[in-house]
Amino acid sequence: MDVNDLKSLFSEVTKRMTTHVEHVRHELAGVRTGRASVTILDPIHVDAYGSRMPINQLASLSVPEPSLIVAQPFDPSQLGAIEKAIRALTEERRKDLSRHVHKLAEDGRNNIRGVRREANERLKKLMKDHKISEDDERKGLDEVQKLTDGHCRHVDDLQKKKDAELLGK
Repeated sequence: MDVNDLKSLFSEVTKRMTTHVEHVRHELAGVRTGRASVTILDPIHVDAYGSRMPINQLASLSVPEPSLIVAQPFDPSQLGAIEKAIRALTEERRKDLSRHVHKLAEDGRNNIRGVRREANERLKKLMKDHKISEDDERKGLDEVQKLTDGHCRHVDDLQKKKDAELLGK
């Protein structure tokens, strides 16, 4: 085995790791807060008139545009309580989406590490079979680690960008 065979191995590793990064990018693109729908407000109960009441009993709800829900209180004095209840829901929803984003990113990093593990095993077998020297194996392991670190950093960047979009940071 020669340098070209190692380059071929590195090329394959890069291609497989890049595929995992692109998969994470595609999955994260699918994480959206989605089109506004009044049904998202169904679980909201508002502290009003001495009890907890469903929001639809305190306000008329409508969706004038895809990303906007309008809650028009029947009693304007309840506006503050309605707003507080909605804010609590949206914050919780954003945190749920953020947790999902973190899971997708971690799955991507784990897949990249799996590619690293397979490449390292191949390098160790090549050395054991005397097809490469110990120096070549060490250089190969270092190169595979550099590729792994770079691809994991890319996934981290995608995760941070999506988190900023979801959490408004």
